[in-house]
Amino acid sequence: MTARDLIPIAVLTVLAALLPLVVTSSPVLNFLVFMLIVALGAQGWNILGGFGGQFSFGHAAFFGTGAYATAILQLRYGVNAWAGLVLATAAGAAVGWAIGFLSFRSGLRGSYFALVTLAFAEVFRILANAASFTGGAAGLLIKLDVHPANLQFADRAVFYWLVLALVAAVLLLTRWIQRSRFGAQLVAVRENEDAAKALGVDSLKVKLRAIALSGGVTALSGCLYAQYFLYIDANIAYGSWISVELLLAPIIGGVGTVFGPVVGALTLHGLGEVAKQFAGRIPGIDLIVFGTVLVLAVAFARGGILGLLERLRDRGRGMVARGAKEVSHAGR
Repeated sequence: MTARDLIPIAVLTVLAALLPLVVTSSPVLNFLVFMLIVALGAQGWNILGGFGGQFSFGHAAFFGTGAYATAILQLRYGVNAWAGLVLATAAGAAVGWAIGFLSFRSGLRGSYFALVTLAFAEVFRILANAASFTGGAAGLLIKLDVHPANLQFADRAVFYWLVLALVAAVLLLTRWIQRSRFGAQLVAVRENEDAAKALGVDSLKVKLRAIALSGGVTALSGCLYAQYFLYIDANIAYGSWISVELLLAPIIGGVGTVFGPVVGALTLHGLGEVAKQFAGRIPGIDLIVFGTVLVLAVAFARGGILGLLERLRDRGRGMVARGAKEVSHAGR
């Protein structure tokens, strides 16, 4: 990676870090933290679905694994919250690798793989809802003990900065993937897996690395969700809502781009909150907004918001170039 690759990430991170110094409203900070958690999980989805082309409908399996693992490690075994964060992230990566091995080894791809991930997420939800170890239908409540050692802070801004730092770290990881040989192999598998194999790419190994990374990053977002709200149950951790959000954010922002998941998460939740303010607390108004934005993106912005902006920029440059050429001819 070069300095040119790092500057946009650094600028975005610094500007975002200044927000809590300007905005001190608790509801706004709650919104920003939740939006960043979704953006983090969406970045995990983007590694597998965006760069690798392996669309998943069940990333709740990884999100929930991270959330439940960190809660169980703290409540059942007395593990420190920071250590639990690391172990839960590793658990998400392991679950990702296991699901990937079973699926990719069987030759599943496309819609078949997407449906298998959805099935795994639903199985995990049913098991978590029934098992006493996970708290059953009642869920798990993490003890409120405000102390940095417990990953609980008196000031919401501190947790915001922590999540922001992790989002920035995953942005760097995504940029590295984009510029690396591994990223090139992922794109080759996405575009034409058979051709990639013919060129010597071990597609199974590449896809397993991608789904393990994707599962780990998504599990990390689940850990942060559980640690911030201090409560989870099966419908929260493994619910279809999170799979949908992690899928929509990259599609809206720009699949296979570094900043697409962040832009998509901000757009979706920003518009959702605006709709709630104007339409009142109408149940499901945010889902209506999500559906409307998705339809508009598919119809008019196939590459997402970032792709649309890039096309508009190129069109503007073309118009400027043609105008300059016409002026030059007129001067002659």
